[in-house]
Amino acid sequence: MNTLPATFVPMEAAVAAIRPVDTLAIPLGPGAPGGFLHSLGNDTPADRFSDLKVFGALLPDLYAIFARPSVHLKSGFFGPAERYLRDTGADVDFVPADFRRFEPTLAHLKPRVLAIAGAMPAEGRVSLSLHAGAFTSEIANVIADPNRVLIVECSPNFPRTFGVGNYQHSIALEDIDFLVQSDRTALNLADVVASDVESRIAEIAVSYVHNGCTLQTGIGGIPTQVATRLAAGSGGDYGIHSEMFTTGLMRLHQSGKVTNRKGTEFDGFSVTTFAAGEPELYAWLHENRDVRFLPVNVVNSPEVIARNKNMVSINGAMGVDLSGQVIADSVNGKQFSGIGGHEDFVSGPGLSTNGRSLICLPSTSVVNGVVISRILGRLPEGSVVTTPRHQVDVIITEYGAAEIAGLSIAERSHALAKISHPDFREQLLSTADVWPSD
Repeated sequence: MNTLPATFVPMEAAVAAIRPVDTLAIPLGPGAPGGFLHSLGNDTPADRFSDLKVFGALLPDLYAIFARPSVHLKSGFFGPAERYLRDTGADVDFVPADFRRFEPTLAHLKPRVLAIAGAMPAEGRVSLSLHAGAFTSEIANVIADPNRVLIVECSPNFPRTFGVGNYQHSIALEDIDFLVQSDRTALNLADVVASDVESRIAEIAVSYVHNGCTLQTGIGGIPTQVATRLAAGSGGDYGIHSEMFTTGLMRLHQSGKVTNRKGTEFDGFSVTTFAAGEPELYAWLHENRDVRFLPVNVVNSPEVIARNKNMVSINGAMGVDLSGQVIADSVNGKQFSGIGGHEDFVSGPGLSTNGRSLICLPSTSVVNGVVISRILGRLPEGSVVTTPRHQVDVIITEYGAAEIAGLSIAERSHALAKISHPDFREQLLSTADVWPSD
C-alpha cells in the first residue's frame, strides 16, 4: 500500500511526479484530467521531457503537451483533437482495439502513472464521475504497486456518480498518490440538430422500438432524434444499457418513459460506462442513482448485452458494401474515430432471439463537391472494416431498412442496393446481380 496524502496538493506537485522518460495513461474523453494535462504542457520547460509515452483516447481538448516532439500519444479513439494533432505533425498513432480491449492493453503497457478526473471527495472517497471504462482494474493494479503512481484531479464541476455492487466507481482517498483540484468543466458536447435525411432515418429506426425495449444509442443527429421521438411518443417501459450516456437519454428519462425493467441483474437503473453531453446532463447526473457506471468489460460484453429484454442498439457508419461489411471509423483508410463498442453492440443483440441491431447512415455524402454513395458495390482498396458482415442485422438509410441477417450474399446485396440513393440504385442493382460470382 502506498503512503498517500488524504488532502489536496498543488498541481505542480503532480506535474513534477512525471519523469523525463516516463509512461502515462489517461482515460477516454470525459475521464481525462484536463487541468493536469494543460499544466503538463503549459507550465513545464520545453525540454522537460525527453521520452514521454501517453496512452489515451478521444481527447476532450487540445493540450500543448502533445505538440512536443518528445511526447508520443497512442490513442485508442480519434476525435477532433487527435485528428488536428496528427494533421499538424504531432506524434499521434492509432491503436486498433475496441473499447473492451483497452483494459488488457493497459495491463500489457503497464504505464507507470495513471492520471484521471473525478468529482470532489465525499465520505473519504472520490467518485470517478463521468468515466468507468477500462480503468477500474488498472487503478487497482496501480494502488497495489508502490512503484506506480495514481494522480486524481477533482473538480466541483464534475458530478458525483455511482456504480453498483462490487463496482464501486470510486477510490478511497488514502489510495491516491497525488490528489489535486481544478475548476475544469466537463466536455460540452452539444446535441446535433438532425437534418431532414437524419430525421427520416430516425423515423424508420423508431419503428423497431416497441414498449419494453432496452436501448443503446450514441451521439449525433440520428440517435438524438430517436431519443426525442421516443420521449414524445406514446410508448414506454424502456430500459437503457448503453456504452455512452447522452443528453438525449437523459431527456428520455425525464419523459418518465424509462422503467429499466430489463430482466437482468441491472434492473432498476440505466447502465453505462461513460457519459458525455451538455452541462444540463452533468447537473442531472450529480448524485443520481438512476444511472450507474460500470466497467466497459461488463457494459460492452455481447453476452451481457444479449441478456437485456428486447435489446435494440442504434449505431452509425461511414459506409457499407453489398455484402454487409461496415466501415465506421475510417475514411478512405485514414483514421477518423475509433472502434469503440460498435461491433459489441452490433453482435450482442444478435445473440438473443428478440434483439435488433440497427446501423443507420445517409445514403450519400459529398466529398470535394461530388455526391458519392455510401452503399458501395465494393469497398475501395485500403478500406478498413470495423464490423464484419456476419454480425450485421439491419441497415437503415432514408430510403428504407434492409434486414440482412440470415440472408444469402445474393439476397442481401439486392436488399442493400434497394435502399441506396436513386441516382446510384440502378448501378448497384446491376452489381448485385453478379456480386456473388463476379
